[in-house]
Amino acid sequence: MENFQSFAVSPANIVLNQALIQSLDLNAEQQVVLNPQDLTQYQIQAYQGHQNKLELIAYAQQLTSTQIAGISQLLADSVDANQWLRVITAGDNQGAIGLAWQLTETLPDDKKQALVEFAANSQIEIWQAAVRPQIQQAGLLLMDMDSTTIKIECIDEIAKLAGVGEEVAKVTELAMQGKLDFAESLRGRVATLKGCPVDVLDKVANDLPLMHGLARLVKVLKQHDWRVAIASGGFTYFADKLKNDLGLDAAVANTLKIADGKLLGEVEGRIVDAQVKAETLQALADQFAVEHSQTIAMGDGANDLTMMAASALGVAFEAKPIVQQKASVAINHHGLDALLYLIR
Repeated sequence: MENFQSFAVSPANIVLNQALIQSLDLNAEQQVVLNPQDLTQYQIQAYQGHQNKLELIAYAQQLTSTQIAGISQLLADSVDANQWLRVITAGDNQGAIGLAWQLTETLPDDKKQALVEFAANSQIEIWQAAVRPQIQQAGLLLMDMDSTTIKIECIDEIAKLAGVGEEVAKVTELAMQGKLDFAESLRGRVATLKGCPVDVLDKVANDLPLMHGLARLVKVLKQHDWRVAIASGGFTYFADKLKNDLGLDAAVANTLKIADGKLLGEVEGRIVDAQVKAETLQALADQFAVEHSQTIAMGDGANDLTMMAASALGVAFEAKPIVQQKASVAINHHGLDALLYLIR
């Protein structure tokens, strides 16, 4: 590639991170590509994005020359050695960095497994992705709530304060693994909360720990005219608070029956199970006139698999093994905002 420039560092010592790319003073209409044979050589191009090309993406706070070389070695025979590597940023001069190799084939299982092990050992994300949503076009992100947008399972926290924490937590874990019918298990768990004062809900709602990367993810997507919503097998008491606090476009969850300031141990109406989540994805896409190709569903439990399968891109976040296996891609070592680098 002609007309390249060079970083003032040796190839062996280069560290790809946000600070290095920021030093180039790019504008929103530009992107950087690197020479895979000499990582110090770069070229600034007009921004093109992923263009639905088949790519292998590595994402981390920073990528060392050793890590980049290791990935390139694992990808041997699956990439064009002369194809320069696409640097991915989120466009807000924050966060981590991504690097994309354009693939010439879908990776065979042995290479996929080797990359999974490499990613785990290096604490980086590695994704194979082809046709997928693009941030430049309006889209819809539908997320699970408990253990996805927040760091807790609300029903477990309520149960702890109500004195039945251990009993409920065991059932929650089995349900998230797909070993119990979700609706049946939810009714059983809620029944144990009968008589619990509403004050307990307020204590949990007023101290919801947001998942790392959530605020940035929502902010950047909103700047690109995306719709962001929650579909939860949890409860409206918490989902509605998140909707208001974060400026989300919708929140669908279960409603707890309450009378005289206490829980009745029952849920009103139809349980928000896997099928309802999938229906919510379609309903919101219709409501906001979002094309199916621009829909993303993200979650961590078996109850999220149906909506993930119904979306254009299903993302597992710190998920149970069954979800990791079936999702389009998985985020295991970083925050929710890692998603931004998949759709840039």
